[in-house]
Amino acid sequence: MSWLEDLAGRTGGARRIGFPESVEPRTSAAIECLAAEAGPVPVAVTDGTVAPAGVETLDLADPAFRARIVGRCADLGGPGSGDTLRAAVAALSAGLLDGVVAGAVATTAEVLRAGLRILGPAGPGGVVSGAFYMALTGRVLTFADAAVVPRPDVSQLVQIAADACDARRAIVGDEPRVAFLSYATRGSAAGESVERVRAAAEEFRRLQPGIVSDGELQADAALVPEVAARKAPGSRLGGAANVLIFPDLDAGNIAYKLVERLAGARAVGPILQGLARPLNDLSRGASIEDIVLVARVTALQAAGRSAGHETERT
Repeated sequence: MSWLEDLAGRTGGARRIGFPESVEPRTSAAIECLAAEAGPVPVAVTDGTVAPAGVETLDLADPAFRARIVGRCADLGGPGSGDTLRAAVAALSAGLLDGVVAGAVATTAEVLRAGLRILGPAGPGGVVSGAFYMALTGRVLTFADAAVVPRPDVSQLVQIAADACDARRAIVGDEPRVAFLSYATRGSAAGESVERVRAAAEEFRRLQPGIVSDGELQADAALVPEVAARKAPGSRLGGAANVLIFPDLDAGNIAYKLVERLAGARAVGPILQGLARPLNDLSRGASIEDIVLVARVTALQAAGRSAGHETERT
């Protein structure tokens, strides 16, 4: 069974996933698909509009609902304002939802702004990034950051990698093996970006000694055992990386689109990481299936977050 097929059975329990764009036709159809499954529970966040039949609704025009979330977003629009995105994120912040999926209508900037202002970052570093899960025959690769941070510095690269590892455990269910990518392998070339990636790889190894990682590595040395044996002998990864950390947004975004279009990979994402609660952005060209997949991933993020908090308490 492939990872994509397995997702339908690994939905993190009955997690409540909010959809602030429920009147949008693709989103409405995705909600109906999810409602017919034993997985994430879709919740339509509306503003006096009609949600898909048989689906729970949180309505901005309902005074009781507004009373529970207005403290999370003081300038929340009134009934009829259409401010459903921020209402959904406020409901997530208030614990009325376990996750939110938006972006079929809203721009990435709008989704990120709502997340940062209402939820805030998960940790003191404040780095929010985006990963794509690239489903290929026989493997799933995490590409990060391919969506948010244009040119991450050393500490940001380290945090992006750490967040990608946490998310991968929840979403894919295996152990991360991290490659910090560059146009050089172990000093084969020099330059500012090479030194930045090398420093990030060293700092990550210091902070996360239990995670198999290496860098700086070219992509072939990170992914092909035979090439790794020649270019990076003794590498802990041995050409078997599954989390690829890119030096900048140009490289990450271009790489995911090339692998998607030329290698036939299924790209799931961008999956946001680094926010206090699970909020995910869709491409405005997302298909119904894309929305369903992101909802399932969001539920797994929520389940992983809950499990992590239980571990902290014990």
